[in-house]
Formats: sequence, C-alpha cells, structure tokens
Amino acid sequence: MDWKSSRIDTLLEQALVEDKAAGDATTNLTIDPDLRATASILARQEMVVAGLGAVPRFLEIFARLDPRPQAHTRFEVVSHPEIFDGVRVHDGQVLAVIRHNARVLLSCERVILNLMQHLSGIATHTRQFVDAIHGTHARVLDTRKTVPGLRALEKYAVQCGGGTNHRLDLAAGILIKNNHISLGGGLRKAVTRALENRQGGQRVQVEVRTPQELEEALACGAEAILLDNMTPAQVKKSVDRIKRETRTVPTEASGGIVLENIRAYAETGVDFISVGALTHSAKAADISMRIVAEPS
Repeated sequence: MDWKSSRIDTLLEQALVEDKAAGDATTNLTIDPDLRATASILARQEMVVAGLGAVPRFLEIFARLDPRPQAHTRFEVVSHPEIFDGVRVHDGQVLAVIRHNARVLLSCERVILNLMQHLSGIATHTRQFVDAIHGTHARVLDTRKTVPGLRALEKYAVQCGGGTNHRLDLAAGILIKNNHISLGGGLRKAVTRALENRQGGQRVQVEVRTPQELEEALACGAEAILLDNMTPAQVKKSVDRIKRETRTVPTEASGGIVLENIRAYAETGVDFISVGALTHSAKAADISMRIVAEPS
C-alpha cells in the first residue's frame, strides 16, 4: 500500500477534518502545549494487523492542518521488526509506539484507532475464511461490497488477511450478471456483444444460476463462470461439467457462503470463492492506545 499516494492522503485528511482534530477543545484546554508523551498501540485480542502505515501519515497530515508549533515538533513511530501488516498477533502485544507532543497524540488518537480497528477487523475476518479452506485448491476473493470511499484500504486489508482482490472497480473487468442479461437482450446477445467489443483483452465472465444457463454461457464462449447461489453439490456438478471443456474456464462460487460452509464449497474443486462478508460484515478489531507523559 502506498500510504503517501494522493488518493490515500485525501482519505486520511478527510478523517482528521471530519473529527476537527486540530480544534480539539478538551485537549487544547487541559493539556500543556509543550508536554511530550509516549503512546502505545495495543492489540486487545488475537488478530491480523492492517493499517500500521497510516499512523505516521496521520501525524504528518495533522501537522499540515494545524499551524501551531506543537503539531510540527519531532515525532517517531516505532514497531517491533516482527510486527507489520499481515502478521497475526496476540492479546496484549504492542503494535507500535509513538513519541510525540501530547496534544497531537490525543487529537489523533480516535482517527488512528478507528482506521486500524476497521482494517484489522477485515484482515482478521479474511484470515478466518482463508484458514477454513487451507489445503484446498480454492482461493478466497473479496467483492465490491465496500464502504464508499474506503475500497482501496478495505481491499488492502483483505490482502493482509491472505485473501485475493477481485475487481477493484467496474472498469477493471467484465462480469455479466442477471440484470445485464435481462436488459441486454438475453445471455447469448450480452456475451456476444461483450466478446466482440471488449478492449484490452479483458476476460468475459458470466454469472449463471442453473445448469441451463451454464450450458448457454459455455456455448456462447464465456471465458470464466460465476456460479451464483448454488449448493456445494450443485457447484461440484457444474465444476465437473466445465472441466470437460477443451479450453480452460476458471470457476467462481458466490452467494450464501459463510465460515460454516466455505470448506464444503472449496472441496468442490472451484477455483475461487467470493465472500462479500469479508468487507461488509467484519467486526472491528479490539485495539487501544495507552498514552503516558514522558519524564520532564
């Protein structure tokens, strides 16, 4: 993740502006402007870390927003060499230590924790799904079911958890779904138009829900198949059928897939399993920040 990209920079700045961090009334009234402090970011559960790179960026952006001298004092963010995004940690482990002006730490505390808790929650949830299908051929995919504006960060968190990113956006791939078929004049017409008019060699993937739709999609030249809302038994039957093709046609299963049944889907031989819950239903990880004054 390029934490200094303009896109990420804008997201982090918006978070600080939304919280009016530079105008922290309580901190500005109660804390000596010259006090320095040390903040420890702590894991409060077993989890997979994501978002550590945002910590120094938040502090650098805060200095850009707050003209007062304390925002521009020296700071350092230190973490153990074995602690980085994608690593599994235990309850009580220190993820990072920040030494900075006390006012700055207090004013940035919430946005730092909000982002790290959200991203680490996604990474942790993803790792559970990845672990559940360990030893099988299948790979876990995310979806576009993300919080508006946070997709790049959420998909990064999925990678930290061992998952694989599907399309980043609508321009990143061709996926003909039910509504495209009904509005585009039927499956055959939609697939034919996509194959004839695509640019850049993008693969044409088609969503199917029945054996009849599968046969039609294969006959039309679909180059990848999404098996939607099928049972594991139906997915296996479909995968076996697709493997009889003389060409390689990647397969993906989606719809109604949870931790309790993902192993059954993976054992069908399907190539990919997409899970919207990785991003839309991940519980925030429990992370805290302990701040203490440095000796004067």
